[in-house]
Amino acid sequence: MRVNEDRSVTTAARRSQIVAATIEAIAELGYRQASFARIAERAGLSSTRLISYHFDGKDDLIRAVVADVYTRIGGFMTQRMAGCRDARTALRTYITSLVGFIAANRAPMQALSSIFLEHRFEDGESSYDSSDERDVLGHIEAILRGGQGSGEFRAFDTFVMAAAIQRSIDGLPFLLQTRPDLDLDLTARELATLFDHATRAEA
Repeated sequence: MRVNEDRSVTTAARRSQIVAATIEAIAELGYRQASFARIAERAGLSSTRLISYHFDGKDDLIRAVVADVYTRIGGFMTQRMAGCRDARTALRTYITSLVGFIAANRAPMQALSSIFLEHRFEDGESSYDSSDERDVLGHIEAILRGGQGSGEFRAFDTFVMAAAIQRSIDGLPFLLQTRPDLDLDLTARELATLFDHATRAEA
C-alpha cells in the first residue's frame, strides 16, 4: 500500500512539473512554438516520452493546463469574494481581485489566453466554448441582478454589462504584451470605479 501511495505522489508531482513547464513554454514562446521538446527542456526531462507517459497526447496536456489555471483562479476568487455583504462591494471586489490575480500570475494567464485563441481539440471542441462563457458571465450577472434587486444598481441589461466588465479584464494579458509596465493596481482601481459609476443607482 505504501509503495502505491509513494508512486501516486511521484506521478502527481511529475504531472504538476510538466503542467508548470507547459505554462512557462506557452507564455514565453506562444502556443504554436511550445512543442513537447521545448516543454521537456523546461521541465528538465530527459525525453519527450516522459510527457507522453503522463499525458495521453497534446489535448490531454492542454486540458490539464486549463484545469490547473481555472483551479487557481477559483480558489483565489472564492477566498476574496467571501464576506462581501452588498452588491457594490462584491462587484468592486470581483474586479480588483481578478485583476490582482492576473498581476500575480502573468505567465499562467498569458498561456491561458494563447490556448483559448489557438488550440482546438482533435474532436473539434474549442478550448473555450459557450458553456465556459455562460459560467463566467453568470457569476457577474448574479452580482448585478442582486444589486438591482437591492436597489444598489440602476436598471440595465445584466448580460451586456457583465460582458463589458469581463471583457475589460480578459483583455489585460494581451495589453500587457504591449505595455508590460502597465500599473495593474491602478488599472484595477480605475476599472472598479468605472463600473461602479456605470452600474449604481442614482442617489
